Amino acid sequence: MAFFLQFFASNLPHHPVDRVGHRAFLPRDILDVVSRAAQKSCFICGQSGATITCCETDCDLSFHLPCAKQGGCVTQFSRPYRSFCPTHSPQQEVEATPEPGTNCLICMEPVEDRKTFNTMVCPACKNAWFHRDCIQGQALHAGFLSLQCPLCRNRDIFVMDLTTMGIRIPFGLVSFCLAHNTGGASAVLWQGLPQQSWPCTVL
Repeated sequence: MAFFLQFFASNLPHHPVDRVGHRAFLPRDILDVVSRAAQKSCFICGQSGATITCCETDCDLSFHLPCAKQGGCVTQFSRPYRSFCPTHSPQQEVEATPEPGTNCLICMEPVEDRKTFNTMVCPACKNAWFHRDCIQGQALHAGFLSLQCPLCRNRDIFVMDLTTMGIRIPFGLVSFCLAHNTGGASAVLWQGLPQQSWPCTVL
């Protein structure tokens, strides 16, 4: 969390440190941002120290990174690491509405009756509905190289849309976990489990 906070912090300069493109933050710049944040209150929890401000021009709403999801804010975990308040957050452009009784394909619990911050749909097939927390959990387990729609298996459009909508997708290998329906007896690829065994939590 602290790692990404540096990228999301408003007006914190990124300094190139090598030819590969790695960047660093100078201590004096960090102290300057902390000083300014002490004068800003998070519009979600009301406490001071809000280092992130909505990137929309003329919007001065600030918030803490841990408060972002609770307040319906979108933080994009890829360059240029933009953050949005609820009013200016990107919306899924796909036109789709879940049928009555539609369940999340990951946890098999009901979704809302329309697209919202917490209810999302695959933009490729328009039939796979899921909770934000559920697809975030899948993204953290699967990683960038393996993440795909649970239903149509589309990858490119699916991953691009999730990134825009603020889902954190680590660039790493598929993780392993214990299958719920085996009593923890064997470790298997999470994406290989039946849907009823998929976890509905964010690590």
